[in-house]
Amino acid sequence: MARVQIRRAECPANPGRRARDRAGLRSRKETGMKLFQKTALVLLFVFAVSALRPCPADAKKAKAKPAMTCKSAILSNSTKGKRLFGKDVDRKVLPASTVKVVTALIVLERLPLDQYVTVGLAATYVQPTKLDLKPGEQYRVRDLLYAILVKSANDASVVLAEAVAGSEEKFVALMNKRAKQLGARNTKFANSNGLPTKGRGQYTTAYDMYLIFRKALKHAFFREAIKRKYKTIYSKDGRKIVLKSHNKILFSGWKKEIYGKTGYTRAAGTCFVGTLDDRGNTLVIGVFGCADRWGYIKRVVSKYGGVGL
Repeated sequence: MARVQIRRAECPANPGRRARDRAGLRSRKETGMKLFQKTALVLLFVFAVSALRPCPADAKKAKAKPAMTCKSAILSNSTKGKRLFGKDVDRKVLPASTVKVVTALIVLERLPLDQYVTVGLAATYVQPTKLDLKPGEQYRVRDLLYAILVKSANDASVVLAEAVAGSEEKFVALMNKRAKQLGARNTKFANSNGLPTKGRGQYTTAYDMYLIFRKALKHAFFREAIKRKYKTIYSKDGRKIVLKSHNKILFSGWKKEIYGKTGYTRAAGTCFVGTLDDRGNTLVIGVFGCADRWGYIKRVVSKYGGVGL
C-alpha cells in the first residue's frame, strides 16, 4: 500500500499583524528611551545637589563657628588703659541687666554690707528673673547684692534702690548722675534692673559700660561676687535661697574664666560685661545686642586679648 505523506499547510502571511508588531516594537523602544532620559536627568540632579552640599567635616566646622553678630563690643586692657578691640563702641544700645552693675556700684558706695533692708511692696510687682521676695522680709545688703550679681534678681534691685534713695525713681537719678561723673556721656538709665521701659528710654554704649564696670572692679566685694557660680543667702527669719549664675563661661571649663554680668531682653538681645586676667593685666570686655555672646567673646578675646581660650 502506498504511504500517504501529509504536510501541514503553512499559514499565509498576515501583513496587518506584522505592521502591528513593528509599531509595538517602536513604541517599546520609545518608552525605553524616555525612561532612560528621565533616569539620566534624575541622576544628574542628584549629583548636582550633592556637589553643592558641604561634606560632613565642613558641616561640623560651619556649625561650630559662632556667629560674629553683636551690635557693639569693646575689649580693653584696663591696667594699661589701652583699647584692644572695638566695634561701634559709641553706638547706643539697650543694656538689659548689665544695668545692675551701676546699681551694685552705687549700693557699695552708700550702704554697709551687713545692714538689713526691708522688702517693700513695689519689689513684689517686678517681672522675673526674681526671688519672689515677700513684703516685710529683711535681708542683708550683701545678700541682695549677691542676688543681683549672681542670679540677676530684678526684685532685689528694687529693694536695694529703695534702701539707698527711698524710691526707685530717686535712685535712677543717682544712677544717671554717677554715670556722668564716670564719663559715661551717652548713657541714660530708667530703672535699677534693666527691664524694658515703656517710653522712658534706657540706653548705654559699650564704651560707657566699660567705664562703669572698670570703676565697679575697684570694690573687692564686687570682684568676689561676680566669680560666684552658686551662692546661698538667707533672710533675717531664716528663709533660704540658692542662687545660680547665668554666666555660662563659669561652667564651660575654658582655660580662662571671664567674670561679669549678663543681660538679656527680647529687644536688647544677649549682653555681657566682664573681666579676665591676661598675664597680670585686667581686661574688660563688653558685648551688646548679640546672637551668640559666648562665641563672640571667645573669638574676640582669643584674637585680640593674647589669650587662647
